[in-house]
Amino acid sequence: MGPVVGFHWKSKYYIRARAAKVSNPRTPKQQEQRGKFATAFSFLKTMKPFIRIGYKEFTQEKSAFNAAMSYILKRAVTGNGKETSIDFNRALVSMGTLMPVFEGTATQYEDQMYFNWQDNSGMGNAEDTDIAMLLVYNKNKETAVYNTEAALRSGCHAVLQLPADWQNDELIAYLSFCSADGSCVANSIRLTVTMTERMSKATTPDNAIFIKNLIHHSFSPKGFQDRSYRSG
Repeated sequence: MGPVVGFHWKSKYYIRARAAKVSNPRTPKQQEQRGKFATAFSFLKTMKPFIRIGYKEFTQEKSAFNAAMSYILKRAVTGNGKETSIDFNRALVSMGTLMPVFEGTATQYEDQMYFNWQDNSGMGNAEDTDIAMLLVYNKNKETAVYNTEAALRSGCHAVLQLPADWQNDELIAYLSFCSADGSCVANSIRLTVTMTERMSKATTPDNAIFIKNLIHHSFSPKGFQDRSYRSG
């Protein structure tokens, strides 16, 4: 078996083979792998609190962040050599067994992002009390804002406050849901961002939920609260 090392994780002990010393650690293949790792890490580090919830179903033997890294590296990092990037359509900022939504929009108006979706409560394990999780990633500035308790699935609408200097940047929007008891999470879906100079009544209904710009660092399954975050 060769040299091994032991480590402790969640009250359990594990052993694994010690990494072998490499005579030439800068081969093209190794540099390519490091480039992919750096690309995935740079993307995910901007949303760590979101990832802790988004990948909580995969924390039996690894952290949520490591589970997300594994998925993004395998499925969402593209390119080779020094030219690597994130395929935002394939990236999942949350993944789990809860039923996602299949229809939604993200509309940017000035410094706010308006999320709208079709309520599919009752489909599979989707419930009207599931909590919407919103995330917007700024491709230009490589940072993110997000809210892990934005609205109920049955509400169909939520608004995420954006920094004032994001209006001319390329933005990537994701929508996901977490069950009210916090036990399961849905796969995130990417929403195409459209921009408008004037909001219609249909986009800003009377019951739209406007998010306060609050900073928190923990998730509570006890009930719905407004919680938004900004990385960087």
